[in-house]
Amino acid sequence: MNKAITEGLEFNPPMFEDGLTQWSRQDGLPGSDTYAASGNATLVAADADFASCLEMLKTESTQKLRSMQRTEILAGCYLRVTARVKAISGNLPSVRIGAFPIASNGNGIGGLTQAGPATQLAAYGRVETITAIIGTGSRGGVDLAWDNQVANAHVGLDLTGPNGGVVRIDDITIEDVTGAYLRTMMDWVDVRDYGAVGDGVADDTAAFLAADAAANGREVLVSKGTYKLTDHVTFNERVRFEGTVTIPASRRLSLVQNFDLGTYIDAFGDEEEGFRNAIQALFNFTDHDTLDMQGRRVLLTEPLDVQGAVYDKDTYANQRKIRNGQIDVAGGAPFEDTVVTANAAYDSGNPTRLSSIANVANIPVGALVTANAGVGREVYVTSVNVANSYVELSNPLHGAPASQTYTFRRFKYMMDFSGFANLQRFTLQDIEFLMAGQCSGVLLPLNGLIFHMKDCFFTGPKDRAITSHGTGCQGMLIDRCQFLSNENVLRVQDRTTIAFNVNKNDTKIRNNRANKFRHFAVMGGSGHIVTGNHFFQGDNETLGQRTAGIVFAEAQAKTIFGSNYVDNCYIEWTNEYDPNPDFASELSFGGLQILGNIIFSSGVPSSYAPIHVKPYGSGHYINGVTITGNTFKTIKGQALARVDMVDTTFADLDHSRYNDISVHSNTFYAVSNQFQNPITVPAVKGTAAANWDIDLTSYLPFGGEARVVQSVMPEGRITNASNVTVWDLPYATPGINGDRQSIRLSWPQASKGKVFVTARCDAPT
Repeated sequence: MNKAITEGLEFNPPMFEDGLTQWSRQDGLPGSDTYAASGNATLVAADADFASCLEMLKTESTQKLRSMQRTEILAGCYLRVTARVKAISGNLPSVRIGAFPIASNGNGIGGLTQAGPATQLAAYGRVETITAIIGTGSRGGVDLAWDNQVANAHVGLDLTGPNGGVVRIDDITIEDVTGAYLRTMMDWVDVRDYGAVGDGVADDTAAFLAADAAANGREVLVSKGTYKLTDHVTFNERVRFEGTVTIPASRRLSLVQNFDLGTYIDAFGDEEEGFRNAIQALFNFTDHDTLDMQGRRVLLTEPLDVQGAVYDKDTYANQRKIRNGQIDVAGGAPFEDTVVTANAAYDSGNPTRLSSIANVANIPVGALVTANAGVGREVYVTSVNVANSYVELSNPLHGAPASQTYTFRRFKYMMDFSGFANLQRFTLQDIEFLMAGQCSGVLLPLNGLIFHMKDCFFTGPKDRAITSHGTGCQGMLIDRCQFLSNENVLRVQDRTTIAFNVNKNDTKIRNNRANKFRHFAVMGGSGHIVTGNHFFQGDNETLGQRTAGIVFAEAQAKTIFGSNYVDNCYIEWTNEYDPNPDFASELSFGGLQILGNIIFSSGVPSSYAPIHVKPYGSGHYINGVTITGNTFKTIKGQALARVDMVDTTFADLDHSRYNDISVHSNTFYAVSNQFQNPITVPAVKGTAAANWDIDLTSYLPFGGEARVVQSVMPEGRITNASNVTVWDLPYATPGINGDRQSIRLSWPQASKGKVFVTARCDAPT
């Protein structure tokens, strides 16, 4: 920066040959004495060193020489005043640059430095160059450091020391030297000043590193251009991109001070490429654990392979998070499903393997497996062994034939983590996934722990919002997310989408909302806590069909399902991941607690039941379930026959073996038969009879048998046919009649009256 060049300012004072009336013996203010008639100063026309110059006899202790012309002092502008001086005769004085500061109103300003460092003249005829720098900032090398009160100055020099010496002075010059201070005045350094070329061809790596090292607390500017980087580059200082960079996928650009998506988009000139490189950096340095998307929208033209972006690792266990943004898709061929059909052999002795696959190399990891028989919901390929022609699966099959044709369908996901062999403690927060029926949302890593999604929107998945194709769902947390279906206009039975699935244990699914999927969740494993969720799946059909809102696919669920809003769908409990689905010395259906839920339906037929148990093999029974504090309500359609059912598509339960069935304190609206266990019912006989049969079919849950009579309590007198009080008690026979859901009270004599009977469908433990 040079004001004389850029703005045409003239800083130099008048030349001496223009007349000594323009040079003051005092401070240079108007009216001060000049050297025109002083008698101790004269012009020399042809000095050997200076040509035209001023010759002066020192007669005062401080002999001042000030230009009567004002020199403008600008904020941020630094002026170097130069005078060339030589001694001619007499005593040798000291010489220094001097200047008198003037305010904008024309008054002098006191209290400021008015002289630079002095130079002692040591020999006659030797030319000495005297300099001083004037400026409005106290920076290194500034001799007269003034403040912004100063608008102008009268510039010149001082002679100090003994009188009687004669000196000659060349014309005084003033030059703008602000450029020397520019880098320390500005809060940035430019990579071009450190050798960066920015032509996209030259390697600018070293220049970037040098600029960052020199910044020393200032910002680094990547000015316009395309900069080729060939190695890792870390900016420890803040950086601003006007230009863009290119870098190999195996190398990282790490921005320590402004690690955010916006800066990476600026760096690469492309939001998708910027997002990939920001994710790579997130996994590769420890100064930040969170990538802030800054509310930015990223449009993906292909699925984002997260491990491929990270490049150099497929396991990671430190906490990392991506938050606060929106991800959209362009759609098209990169997001189309890959579909492979193949014949495969199956052996229940190795229940997670399909073998003897001729075209196994075509099957992608993460593909959904379907077939005509024996394949449960949400079974995926976890690995492919080309050499031995087999694939491994996420869950066992249930009674699949020895050989059949399978379909392997690989959905495409916005964010695909499947390249990670193990990923732990990763979080997606405040992100909207805009799938618009073009693709699926997130594919989890093969293995991992505590993958956390919170406050996210999954909008319009084509197939799945979140998929676990292995054990990367262990301990998964899904909190306060919205799952918005792409199938709103379809009938319930025509829908195919699923919000998420789980294969492993100990997930926490809390306070989410989902609408009109085929299933909200398919959950294998056990130890889950599902609470505070609202999922609804109805349609506009009259007496329409309903599907499972949530599927618990492990017989030993060990799960709490509480305080949810189950809306126009049902809870389904299966053992579809059991490779030998018939009961055989194992834990059968147990450990599920359904507590304090709102379970609502509308426009459904009487056959609809909101709680299903579906055994995939024979001999199973219920060995521990709690269903309490729930509200069951239906409107607009038919009253429900009951709220519980056993789906016998594959097999029935063994109703004679039920244990620990706790069903009570529920409320019912428009439900004809209200289940409960233990159940207390009145038995009234108006005509004396020795045997009283009491049918409990309407009450006992899941078709349970009347196995135990806990108590019989008369209300009022029990009398015989002659109305004489009967003091004898009856004995009870449980499990009578063909369905064994009735009990019989046998009296010593024919009796009539009213008793309350409490019975159970489970054996006491």
